[in-house]
Amino acid sequence: MTDRSKAPSFDPPPRDERLAELLQQYPAPLFSEQLYRSIELMERYSIDLTIEVLTELRAFDQLGQSRSAAELCEILSFQPQFTFPMEWLCQRLVETGCVEAQTGPNPGGKNARCYRLRSLPWRPDLMHLRAAGLEIDSANAATLELLDKAASLYPAVARGEQSGEQALFGAQGIPLWLNYFSNKNPTYAVNNWVAAMAATERVRQKETLRVLELGAGAGSASEILLRCLKKTNLLPRLERYLVTEPNAFFLRRGQRELLKRYPDLPLEFRALDINEAWSEQNIGAGEFDLIYGVNVMHVAKDLVWTARQAREALVNGGWLVIGECVRPRSHQPIYIELIFQLLDSFTNVLTDSEARPNPGFLTTEQWRRAFTAAGFSRTEVTPEMHRIREVYPHFFTAAICGHKR
Repeated sequence: MTDRSKAPSFDPPPRDERLAELLQQYPAPLFSEQLYRSIELMERYSIDLTIEVLTELRAFDQLGQSRSAAELCEILSFQPQFTFPMEWLCQRLVETGCVEAQTGPNPGGKNARCYRLRSLPWRPDLMHLRAAGLEIDSANAATLELLDKAASLYPAVARGEQSGEQALFGAQGIPLWLNYFSNKNPTYAVNNWVAAMAATERVRQKETLRVLELGAGAGSASEILLRCLKKTNLLPRLERYLVTEPNAFFLRRGQRELLKRYPDLPLEFRALDINEAWSEQNIGAGEFDLIYGVNVMHVAKDLVWTARQAREALVNGGWLVIGECVRPRSHQPIYIELIFQLLDSFTNVLTDSEARPNPGFLTTEQWRRAFTAAGFSRTEVTPEMHRIREVYPHFFTAAICGHKR
């Protein structure tokens, strides 16, 4: 690989002015030029990390002929469950032009996407890209550090020496997650704001408000929702806010921080497993006006079943509002997947050709179909992703809102 070319410079095109028009309902700083450049940097950084990972895995040596991700894993003696991460790594490089994709039979005889090396990729220049990311915004360190940590784990996970969960949620990984899932991290905080503003708008007319939050983590999404409810004078109507999180450490952390900020609110904290019957976890039918969650529903083992559980727990007229990282188009890689695809909870889900065609993140059209299959009478998506993706392909944040009639 001595003839690999020098990495192209990081020089994203100017932001399309039409994007500001499509996001005008949000405060101007929410999607600023700074955030735009940060997202572009993360996309490019994940590509260079992918080149480095595939080099470490010796995958380029096997791509002289067209191969599926499953074939690559078999040839390289990787774990069968590593097929999904391998698929993503190959697909990530398709957009560079050095790898091409086509549909062909895999070892089992079924059609699969196959990949072939067209030319050697450039030599990654991660040091300069990292410096550029920190120059754009020093708060980008949280995302960059988590991407670096995940990339370093690929060989061990591929060989089955450890799981992604063990490595990423161990003692060394927890501080990285806390920094990433923080409202001080601009590339993540945008998810909390888009979801909270959508939820606030949909409960504005409620006389009383009972809220159930799913997968609250350390409470960053809770914090922004409460801030939005306060700004719109809805906090006096709040009768109950049940914050749930299955991870005991994150739950205690969120409880401590939220009670410190809002000691007089009716906040409750406990675990809830969205993959087990909610009624058996003391979540009654028709108990809540709003069920809310940010970046949690996509890990539901059976997405439609979990959405039905949420619908059952809503009053008539209630809303399920989830903030999700969404895929603008089917099979489009997203930089943050470099981290999450190492987690079994992200990839080990039930798929369905209509409602859930792939593990991980979904398009807004796929979310609509899943909510319809779960029985919601109306589904709304904000902002208008079908228009945004036409002018900017790297906007990944949306709120999906399901109404129970």
